[in-house]
Amino acid sequence: MADAVVVERVSKAFRRRVERPRRFSEVFVHGWRRRRRPEVFWALRDVSLRLAQGRMLGVIGRNGAGKSTLLRLVGGVGRPTEGRVETHGVIRAILDLGSTFQRDLTGRENVFLSGVTAGLTRREVKERLASIVAFAELEQFVDNPVRTYSGGMQTRLAFSVAVHTDPEILLVDEVLAVGDLAFQQKCLDRIQEFKNQGCAILLVSHETPLVEDICDEVLWLENGRVAAIGDPKAVVQQYIDGVNAETRHRIPVGYPPTRTLSGRELRLNENRFGSLEMEIVDVRLVNARNEPIEEIEPGETVSVEIEFDAPKAIKNPHFCVTISNEDGSILFDAMTERDGEFLDEAKGRARIGLQIERLDLSGGMYYVDVGVYERGWAYAYDRHWHVYPLRIRSSHTGRGILSIRHRWFVGEKPLDTDRVSKLEAL
Repeated sequence: MADAVVVERVSKAFRRRVERPRRFSEVFVHGWRRRRRPEVFWALRDVSLRLAQGRMLGVIGRNGAGKSTLLRLVGGVGRPTEGRVETHGVIRAILDLGSTFQRDLTGRENVFLSGVTAGLTRREVKERLASIVAFAELEQFVDNPVRTYSGGMQTRLAFSVAVHTDPEILLVDEVLAVGDLAFQQKCLDRIQEFKNQGCAILLVSHETPLVEDICDEVLWLENGRVAAIGDPKAVVQQYIDGVNAETRHRIPVGYPPTRTLSGRELRLNENRFGSLEMEIVDVRLVNARNEPIEEIEPGETVSVEIEFDAPKAIKNPHFCVTISNEDGSILFDAMTERDGEFLDEAKGRARIGLQIERLDLSGGMYYVDVGVYERGWAYAYDRHWHVYPLRIRSSHTGRGILSIRHRWFVGEKPLDTDRVSKLEAL
């Protein structure tokens, strides 16, 4: 297939602004300009890649590695300092969902505004309006002001508008894990449809399991340079090994090898690892009635409460909660940074929590894994893996990991008990 995106030996430099004196007295000391020379920061250095039509390339790396800079250059926002970027096709970007919504306008009005901003004509938006609203599952609320929407409703509507364009090159930045599990799967299915139709997709994400599963190739950026590019499984493993090595290197010498927490034993380097500059000191799983749980029905509300202790001030720590099955496969992943929740500073003992409104998993044993990471995702302060079990009770025996509420329809009406009996009798 022909190349849709060509990035050849691209470097991008930014000049850091020279500080000017803020007080009149500083003028006599430093003059009108600081004597320090302007600093040049290279966000990208000698990056090359090719992305063919119908292929998906994942880009991973720590914060500040240059991922978003690369995406912007491919999207035509700015020009490289060195090298060249060549694209062939209509480019659409799914970036900061909901950022352009006008809160006093209705959902319908915002669909038209966002659609036209994305390059569609008013007629095209009108033709796709019903499909956009149905995909977002907001038929009952589309004429309400967006200010009355929850964060999840706004995210679903923004994503739905974004995926109802006609891209030939699609740029995606950290926005696929939106909504509940069922909606996330619908989003992923739509991205896969674009790919099957020949769209070239460039995906930036911290979610390494997702990148490994859906991408044809993965690029790992480290300090603006290509650390590795190639097979998703191999590159993702190299990246994880690098993060884990840095984390284990930082484990304090002489720390007790085991510790009991919430009645469970944590073994250092087995199911607990981190620099321990900041520690997770308690974890509680509770239901909607705030009762401790280890077992629930599919679709119930689950909250994960994390108590932590930071003896010294920690700037911008990132918390994450994942749900994995017994073989370690990650089924759900939530991160404070990705969800727009930022903790400027952690100091002393405090608590943070995550509420999952509906945990629609099939019956079986799962684990809730928790962690807190350095702000650049370079290493973990404290990570607990396969310590907190959660059993889902269910009589569901079908295939798949999701237990989604559903009803069968014949014609236009839901089946009732009498109708089912008649069908079975046929």
